[in-house]
Amino acid sequence: MRYQYVVILKKDSERATDILSFLLCLFSALNFLYLQVRAGHLNYFLLGIALALLAGITINLITNRRKHTRPRYRYWLLLAAVGWLGMTTLPWMAAFFFLLAFLEYQTKRPLEIGFDKDRVVINSLLPRRYAWTDFNNVILKDGLLTLDFKTNRLLQKEVADDEDEDDADEEEFNMYCRERLNAQPA
Repeated sequence: MRYQYVVILKKDSERATDILSFLLCLFSALNFLYLQVRAGHLNYFLLGIALALLAGITINLITNRRKHTRPRYRYWLLLAAVGWLGMTTLPWMAAFFFLLAFLEYQTKRPLEIGFDKDRVVINSLLPRRYAWTDFNNVILKDGLLTLDFKTNRLLQKEVADDEDEDDADEEEFNMYCRERLNAQPA
């Protein structure tokens, strides 16, 4: 669906997600290597996965430092899940890692709020839809979006910096929201 306005909010949880993903991939790789030493014979499948995980998280760290970008651990978590699936002692850990790979993607996806003539949609894992009648006020000022619900709930989030020149200004957005709020029956 196309919205009249889409506001993208800042994400604060990316660093914590990256640290947790890094530690889980490292733990998996070290666990797979330990299993090789303890078993006394080589399981090339687990050894390959352990080496690939170590190489992958190293590449992510180097790329992050040089380009100042946020690394993606989703594929490394999936690879770790495959490794856990191949272990005969703890295959149930694979489900945990598959879930973490999915959630890593969700936590890094930008949170968007779409404003249309008849509703406001907060795009998250499970999109939440609100009618304009659910709000007392909606305002964007100085990079801060405020949604004032009639249920005495207040949502304030910082808006992500966007480089696009086609962005609407705050005054235009606020006027649109006022029109929508006034157009709704009380």
